[in-house]
Amino acid sequence: MFRIIKKSLATGVVTGQYPAAKSPSEPVSREAIEKAKSFRRSLTIREVDTGSCNACEMEMNALANPVYDVERFGVHIAASPRHTDALVVTGPVTVNMERALKDVYKQTPEPKLVIALGDCAITCGVFKGSYAVTGPVERHIPVDVRIPGCPPRPAEILAVLDTLRHEPAGPGT
Repeated sequence: MFRIIKKSLATGVVTGQYPAAKSPSEPVSREAIEKAKSFRRSLTIREVDTGSCNACEMEMNALANPVYDVERFGVHIAASPRHTDALVVTGPVTVNMERALKDVYKQTPEPKLVIALGDCAITCGVFKGSYAVTGPVERHIPVDVRIPGCPPRPAEILAVLDTLRHEPAGPGT
């Protein structure tokens, strides 16, 4: 036991800064930044899967690992839509999930943000034209922020969340 403690003290910190986003994502609109003004100190998100392949969910889960550690930036993940500030929707909206998405949207208190995460949530991606898909998220509920990618990397998601929390909203913009 003492040998392990001694080795870890001698090694020091082995983790570093999280990897930077490689491709620039879609710019965040001024309206979304203005809406997020009240979430500057902390932002609570709820992830809603409306029929995806689960790649975007795995990238969202990676935000909570020790490399990215989204909690240190004041972003928290909640289990209930009633305790959230933003809905992160992944996947195209399927026939089975259309009603559930609208119910979750109604249960989220105002002011709220809706983030479409991944190409499938924005344009239906590879699922476009499927009999089970009713369309992208924007067809069913208003979307404030879009994060493209198949799937978007955790660093890109974190960069957009950081922009929402720290971008100063100037007067008249």
